[in-house]
Amino acid sequence: MNITFQHPNPLSDTLIAQLTHALPGELRRISPNCVKLENTLFDPTIRARLTAEAQTAGIDIALLERTYTWSDFKLLAMDMDSTVINIECIDEMADMCGKKAEVAAITEAAMRGEITDFNDSLRRRLAILAGTDASILQRVLDERLQLNPGAEQLVAAAHAHGLQTLLVSGGFTFFTDAVQKRLQLTHTRSNALEIIDHTLTGRVTSTIVNADIKAETVQAHCDALNVPSSSAICMGDGANDLTMMGISGLSVAYHAKPRVQAQAMVSFNHMGLDGLIQILE
Repeated sequence: MNITFQHPNPLSDTLIAQLTHALPGELRRISPNCVKLENTLFDPTIRARLTAEAQTAGIDIALLERTYTWSDFKLLAMDMDSTVINIECIDEMADMCGKKAEVAAITEAAMRGEITDFNDSLRRRLAILAGTDASILQRVLDERLQLNPGAEQLVAAAHAHGLQTLLVSGGFTFFTDAVQKRLQLTHTRSNALEIIDHTLTGRVTSTIVNADIKAETVQAHCDALNVPSSSAICMGDGANDLTMMGISGLSVAYHAKPRVQAQAMVSFNHMGLDGLIQILE
């Protein structure tokens, strides 16, 4: 197996020596903030120890059963809210009309997997916003929405290696369209809000993009590329990302809920999105 150690700041040789003590393999420094231990062997006990020690040291580690490179993949599929961007858009919309606590509580429960019916959770949140002036969308985009660190670098690297990019979101087309334009993404899929007389009705006009639809969308794009779903990298942070992550060849949790981190092949808690680049190169 191969282990990648990363930190936003340079990694000292002393710290890496402490973490990899008594482990066989070949140490290779990829960059000042990234080191790989290749061709090593370890058991679940060592995995648990490494994970705990790295977390204490503020290091992200990826423990993979083989070397993964860009050439293994044809599609990079990413969740939007709290993955590619820094906010949950619906929570910020609610905040601007004084209803954030009520909406955010439902969002958080859904992300943790405590509310298993995503469609119902979305309808409940949107109903709270019914009657809101649609100008709130532009305000959220202008005043709140930012790309998460490393998003531009990751997408550029994926495109440079010939991958298509897909933003697949349980959020809204107003925001996915803007992020697609900013990052020059190949494809997007999300929910279309119903707006009548410049007012949110509290409904969507499209099939709700839930966990199953996310996975179906990834599979459809892989089918169009004539490759298996194992040729996709899927990144997310919430419970509704787990299904698409489960059919992918490489699943990545970004600052994710514990349930998602437990099932992902790679988790980032300290690095930006571009942490994936050093794993694949």
